[in-house]
Amino acid sequence: MNKPKYKDQFPYGILLLIFIIIIGFLLSSKSITLSLYWITGILFGVVLQKSRFCFTAAVRDPYLTGGTSLTKAALLAFAITTIGFTSIKFGGYLNNFPILGQEAIAPTSWATPIGAFMFGIGMVISGGCGSGTIMRVGEGFLLQILTLVFFIIGSIWGAHDFGWWHKHLISKGKIIFLPDIFGWLGSIVLQLLLIAFLYILADKWQKIKQDF
Repeated sequence: MNKPKYKDQFPYGILLLIFIIIIGFLLSSKSITLSLYWITGILFGVVLQKSRFCFTAAVRDPYLTGGTSLTKAALLAFAITTIGFTSIKFGGYLNNFPILGQEAIAPTSWATPIGAFMFGIGMVISGGCGSGTIMRVGEGFLLQILTLVFFIIGSIWGAHDFGWWHKHLISKGKIIFLPDIFGWLGSIVLQLLLIAFLYILADKWQKIKQDF
């Protein structure tokens, strides 16, 4: 049986690399920050595509296949970012600098778990979260192209109605910042213990499913 003959894509890769560099230079002429965003986004996409890392699969596979390798990978990523971002925030706190990201802490209410549950349903049905959808659009998956279209429509609609949601739901919630409750050390220990518990639980779940 003859093996399929694959077309050499190396020239296309060179052209794409040149295009990326040119766009990077054009963006840097306006703002070095835009150029950094461009390069970081490209690198992040390459890592996602090559590693096949998917947040959707991380929460879907334990139920469908019993596999938790991506679940454990996501938990490990959460642990690393917990340590990294806490170090950055605590460093600013010690030096009396504004704590980075404080303005992004939104009030939490019953709308948070409801919204998360609804997003989870859509994420599993469409086969991708935000980053996974964009990655698969680049790979040519038709379902993700349709998903991206409605992702954009939903985002625009949500931005248009955000004032109403903020007034009637979001603003009525409570802002929770763990270091204010447990202290910096206590909050990072608590979060890492929770991640470790979920990691052990995921590992045992996979072993139980494999025994069936």
